[in-house]
Amino acid sequence: MWPMLLLSFLALSTIIERAWFWSKILTHDREISGRVLEAARRDWDASTEIARKSSNQPIGRFLYSALELENPDPEVFQLALEASADEELAAMRRGEKILEATIAIAPLLGLLGTVLGLIGSLSSIRLGDVNTDSTTGATLGIAEALISTAAGLIVAITALVFYRLYQSFVGGQAKIFRQSGNELELLYRKGRMWQRDRQLAPGTLSPSVPEETS
Repeated sequence: MWPMLLLSFLALSTIIERAWFWSKILTHDREISGRVLEAARRDWDASTEIARKSSNQPIGRFLYSALELENPDPEVFQLALEASADEELAAMRRGEKILEATIAIAPLLGLLGTVLGLIGSLSSIRLGDVNTDSTTGATLGIAEALISTAAGLIVAITALVFYRLYQSFVGGQAKIFRQSGNELELLYRKGRMWQRDRQLAPGTLSPSVPEETS
C-alpha cells in the first residue's frame, strides 16, 4: 500500500496541476484565434499586436510565432506555425506519462498486495482448523488483503478518467491550432500573391486582402 500511496499522490498532483492549466486555456483560445484572424484580414500589424499581447496563452504564442517574422516566405511561415504547434501540444501533454504509469502499475500493486496477504493468511491455516474458531483470523486477513486490490483499481480508474479527459482537451486544441493556422497561412499566401501581382502591375486596384508588413 505504501508504493500505491506514493503513486496516487503523484497522480493526484498531476491531475490538479493539469486541471488548473486547462481552466486557464479553454475559455480563451477560440476568442483569441478569432480576433487575430479577423484583424489579419484588414491589418497585419494589428493582428501581430493582438497575438503578441495574447502570448500568455498557447494559441497566442502559436499565431505570434509566424506573425513576428519579417516578411518570410510562405514556406517559412508554415514551418514556424508547425514548429510552434508541436512545441505547444507537447507542453499540453505534460503529465501524461505519470497518469499512464499510474493506470498500469496501480492495479498490479493492488494485486500483489492481495496475493501477499492471501499467502500470509492461508499459511497460518491447518487442515484440522477448518470450520473452527481459529480460522476467524485467517478470514479477516483474506478480507483485509482484498482491500489493496480495490484501492489499486480505484486509483487506476480515477487516473484513467482524467487521462482520457485531458487527451480530449489536447485533441480539441490540436484541431483549433490546425484550423486557425491553415486560415492564417491562407491569408498570408493571398497577401503575398497580391503583393507580387501589384509589383508586376502597379496600376491594378487593391484587393480586400491587406499587404503584409510582418
